[in-house]
Amino acid sequence: MPSPAPHDRLPLAFGGDYNPEQWPQEVWEEDVRLMREAGVTAVSLGVFSWARMEPRPGEYDWEWLDTVIDLLHASGISVNLGTPTVVPPAWFYRAHPDALPVTREGVRLAFGSRGAICHSNAEYRAATATITTALAERYGSHPAVVLWHVHNEYGAPVLACYCEVCAAAFRGWLRERYDTLDALNQAWGTAFWGQQYGDWEEITPPRATPSVCNPTQQLDYHRFADAQARANFVAERDILHRLSPGVPVTTNFMVAPSQGQTVDYWAWAKEVDLVTNDHYLMTDGRRTHVNLALAADLTRSVAGGGPWLLLEHATSGVNWQPYNPAKRPGEMARNSLGHVARGSEGAMFFQWRQSQSGAEKFHTAMLANSGTDNRGWREVTELGRRVSDLSRAGLRGTRTRGDVAMVWSWDSWWAQSLEWRPSQDLDARERLDSFYEALYDRHLTVDFLPPTGLSDLDPERYPLLVVPQLYAAPVGVGADLERYVSRGGTVLVSFFSGIVDENDTLHPGAYPGALRDVLGLTVEEFDPLLPGEVVSVRGADGALYEADLWSEVVIPGAGCETVAVFADGRTAGGPALTRYALGSGASWYLATRLTGADLAAVVDLALADAGITPVDLPRDVELVVREGESGTFRFAVNHTGGEVKVVLPDGSRAAVPAGGVEVFRDPR
Repeated sequence: MPSPAPHDRLPLAFGGDYNPEQWPQEVWEEDVRLMREAGVTAVSLGVFSWARMEPRPGEYDWEWLDTVIDLLHASGISVNLGTPTVVPPAWFYRAHPDALPVTREGVRLAFGSRGAICHSNAEYRAATATITTALAERYGSHPAVVLWHVHNEYGAPVLACYCEVCAAAFRGWLRERYDTLDALNQAWGTAFWGQQYGDWEEITPPRATPSVCNPTQQLDYHRFADAQARANFVAERDILHRLSPGVPVTTNFMVAPSQGQTVDYWAWAKEVDLVTNDHYLMTDGRRTHVNLALAADLTRSVAGGGPWLLLEHATSGVNWQPYNPAKRPGEMARNSLGHVARGSEGAMFFQWRQSQSGAEKFHTAMLANSGTDNRGWREVTELGRRVSDLSRAGLRGTRTRGDVAMVWSWDSWWAQSLEWRPSQDLDARERLDSFYEALYDRHLTVDFLPPTGLSDLDPERYPLLVVPQLYAAPVGVGADLERYVSRGGTVLVSFFSGIVDENDTLHPGAYPGALRDVLGLTVEEFDPLLPGEVVSVRGADGALYEADLWSEVVIPGAGCETVAVFADGRTAGGPALTRYALGSGASWYLATRLTGADLAAVVDLALADAGITPVDLPRDVELVVREGESGTFRFAVNHTGGEVKVVLPDGSRAAVPAGGVEVFRDPR
C-alpha cells in the first residue's frame, strides 16, 4: 500500500526537469545560481539518466549525481529523484532485444527513442528492480530527496506490446479475471462468428485480423496493457518504500484526454503517494485555457480532491506538435496559476535549461538557449516570486472547491472508441470537452467522478451531475443515479450512454440500458446523421437549435416530459430533450448533439432545475476558490484583453488586469 499522505514533506514547488548530464560540470554551478535567482524550490532529476548512472552492466557512476544533488541541497533546492526506467541503455537492448515492444502488426520497434518497452519482459523487470534498488540504497536517506519519480509518462509513446511473452502474460491475466474458459467465452460473446475457445493456449493478443477483432478481447487487452505497466510501477514503488521510508513515490500522469487514451488514471491514482500531472496546450483549434482548466479539475478529482502537483508544462511553445506557437506575454503565468488555482501544489516545467541537441531542442525551457536577457526569463523570475508569496501566505494544503460534478471513465472511452459503432464520429472526448466548456463559461468548477463512485453521491454537495457520454455503464450505475436523483439531485445525461456493460455487452432490454429507469424513457432506434447533415430542435418556447451527428427515436414513459422535439429530419416530432421527475429530483436526457450556445441553453435548464445560479462574470474570466485552515483564497484569472472587475464576498469590486491573475484572500 502507498505510504501515508506525503503532503507535509513537499513545499509549494517551483522549478522543472533538470538534465545536468547534457552539460559540462562548469555549467552546473551557474545553473544553481540562476535557479536561486528565479526562486526555484524543486527540480526533477535523473529521469532519462540510466545510461549515465550505469554505463555498463553492474558498473555505476554516481560521482556526477552526488555532485549535482549536493549542489542543489546546499542551495535549498529539493529533488524529485527519478528512476530512469523509461529509457534502458543501449547495452541493455543489445543483450535483450526481445525487451523491445512488438506492434499489433508484428513489427518489433527499435531503440533510439524513449519508452520502447515490453512491460511483460522479465529481463526488463529485473533490470529496473536492480537500478531502482541501487538508487534507493545510495540516495534514499539524502535530505534533498523529498519525492521519488518512477519512470516517465507511462503510455507515451507506447503502452501495449503484442509479442509472445505478452501473449502468455495476457492468458495468465485472463485466468485471474475469468477463472474459467466458459466465463471468458460468455463475457467475450465468442459464440458470434464462431470464436469460442476450448483451451487457454488458443488465446492471443488482438493482433491484426482480416476484419474487426472481437471488441471485448480488444477492451480486455487495453486493461491488460495498463495493468502490466501499473504492476511495474508498483514493483519499483515498493522497493523505494522499503529502502527510502517516508519519502513519497509518484509517476507523472498525463490526465488530460487531449494528451492520451492508454491509461486508466482512476486505477493509477490508488497506487501513487502523490498525484502529479504533465499538461501541454494543444494547438488543435480549441480554447486552450478551457482545456487547461479541464485537465486541472480532472487531475484534482483523480487525486480525490486532495493535493496534487503540476510536474510538467511549458514556459512557451513546445516542439512536437505540427504547429508550436509561442505563448503571449503573461500567458505562462496564467497557465501556471490556473493549475495552482485548481489544486496544484506548485508549478513545474519541462525543462530547466533548453537542450542544444536531441529531439526536443526546440522545446522552450525556464532558461532559454539565449540566456537571461529575454522576456521569458523575466516572466519566469516574476512567477517564481508569486509562487513564493503564495507559499508564505499559507496556500499549501488548501483545497479547491467544486460546484458541480461530471462523470468520466477511461474504460468507457476505450470501449466506445472501438470499431463498428453506429457512427464512426461518436467521440466521448468531444462530448466531455463540450459539456465542460458550457460549465466553464458559467464560471463553475467541476469535480469529476468515476462511474463506480456514485453510490453515496450527495445532492447537497453536488446539486447537478453531468454525464456527457458513458457508453459502457457498469451494472449498478442506474440504481446509484436513481438514489441520487430521488434524494434531490439533478442529472443531465447525453446520448449513447448506458448502452453496454463492462464487457461491451448490451444491457438487457431497450436502450439506454442501465439508465433506462432513471431517465424514465426508452430509445426505440438509433438514427445517426450523415456527415454534413443537420436537424433542427425546437424548444417549448419555440426557439430553434441546430443539431448534428445523432438522432434517435425516444419513447417517453409515464411522467417523462418532452421539453424539446426534433423539428425536422427522420425523427421529426419526437423528443430531443426530456425531463423526468423522480422523487425530489429530476433527470434530463439530450438525444442529439448540440454544441456552443445551443448546448449551453440545455445546461442552463439543468442548472436552474438544480437551483444553481452561475457567477456573473465576463466570458473567459475564471474565479476559483481554494480554502482550508489557513484561509480562503480566490483566484481570478483573466484571459481577456481588457481589465475586468470581480465581486468579492464583502461586496467590493476588485480589478484584474488584462491577461492577469489576482489572488484575493478573505479576511479572517
